[in-house]
Amino acid sequence: MIKNMGSADRVVRLLLAALMIYLAYSGMVSGIIATILYILSAVFIVTSLIRTCPLYMPFGISTCKTKEG
Repeated sequence: MIKNMGSADRVVRLLLAALMIYLAYSGMVSGIIATILYILSAVFIVTSLIRTCPLYMPFGISTCKTKEG
């Protein structure tokens, strides 16, 4: 699988996932919004761990640093 996520992108996604989980778990948001936050945080965590974002592929986006020359 082609890696297309850099370190900064991964850290931001993990921090956002932690924030979303906190908001849902603490009860600051509830109902369907909490469920959506749990799902989004799971997606952010998985994509950060595998270093690949499927939504980047069709657009040719890559935040990875590449070695030149």
